Amino acid sequence: MSVRIAVISDTHGVLRPEVRQAVEGCDCIFHGGDIGDESILAELRKIAAVYAVYGNNDTGPWAEELGRELTVQLEGYRFYMIHNQKEQSAKVEGADFAIYGHSHQYASEMRGNTLWLNPGSCGRRRFALPLTFAMLELTGGGYRLQRREI
Repeated sequence: MSVRIAVISDTHGVLRPEVRQAVEGCDCIFHGGDIGDESILAELRKIAAVYAVYGNNDTGPWAEELGRELTVQLEGYRFYMIHNQKEQSAKVEGADFAIYGHSHQYASEMRGNTLWLNPGSCGRRRFALPLTFAMLELTGGGYRLQRREI
């Protein structure tokens, strides 16, 4: 059995049709912050369970309900989420995956036993950076990570 996870960040109020289509059929969605509008979360929650953190551009009562950090246990893996990795706390220790956003640049790097993953931005275009997100599949024997570009 496998679990399919869409990992997105920095939508800034835009849920592109390509992203919407790609996340269909996922078991859950991780959003690394700068969601931009509560309607994005509502739309994503129609598809699957959503785990999201507050980003520096998220404002309003709906955003205040989001934590700045989040830890999630899923299929024996521990996930740590924060919008800006520079603000990480000791809660990251022992995590298998650390998901963050903020820079709008895709990054995937092993640091010790933790895979640090920034899916990039899949909302509003920033400078000449590509629009990206990630698909993560947890399998019985490990995981498979795929970078997606729009």
